[in-house]
Amino acid sequence: MRAAEKIGALIDLFYVRPLSRYVSHTMFRYAVCGGVNMALDVVWYFIIYHYIVAERFLDLSFVVVSPHVASLVVVFPITFFTGFWLNRNVAFRSVEMGQGRQLMRYALTVVGSILLNYVCIKLFVEVAAIWPTPAKALTTVVSVAYSYLAGRYFTFRKA
Repeated sequence: MRAAEKIGALIDLFYVRPLSRYVSHTMFRYAVCGGVNMALDVVWYFIIYHYIVAERFLDLSFVVVSPHVASLVVVFPITFFTGFWLNRNVAFRSVEMGQGRQLMRYALTVVGSILLNYVCIKLFVEVAAIWPTPAKALTTVVSVAYSYLAGRYFTFRKA
């Protein structure tokens, strides 16, 4: 059994009633994969920030990068590819389209998600006058919905 099949089987152990009545199997797997990838992101960020970047500013001679931004830049590709792998092989289990084409589509949806996060937080805080923390929570809800729909109907859609 492949790793993706083992992970999927493990996730499916928790897909029980009453949850299975309200959440589709694909959406449940997507949520679990997203949660795992988010947790990995936090763990990797912690390790890289404290032990690799070591809480120091990085002088690249043309710009000085703060430790938190440098850590973010290092972590992003790691969770980008783990997120792609989990979505492709576990959540949506779509292999009908070529991996390279799906990777490009996934990159487009990630860029879209980043832009959507920026636009939503600006709109909610500066236009709608919502406090920043609730605005971030609302932005996350919008971003997750967008990411799921983009993944299901664009990046990993069935032929």
